[in-house]
Amino acid sequence: MSLKGFALFWYDFVIGDDWRIAAAVVAALLATAALVHGNIAAWWLLPLVVIAFLGISLWQVATK
Repeated sequence: MSLKGFALFWYDFVIGDDWRIAAAVVAALLATAALVHGNIAAWWLLPLVVIAFLGISLWQVATK
């Protein structure tokens, strides 16, 4: 297994079909970390973002 193959596997695994969902999850993780660092309970943020972007993604596919 080459380094290129390893990198391509992880790219496909993380990014998959829609890079926007991956970017939203990364942004939500960063926002959650920032809120927790400020002593604010932020357990609700990541599930909310995932549900919202899943709905957006499904809506985009359904309207094609």
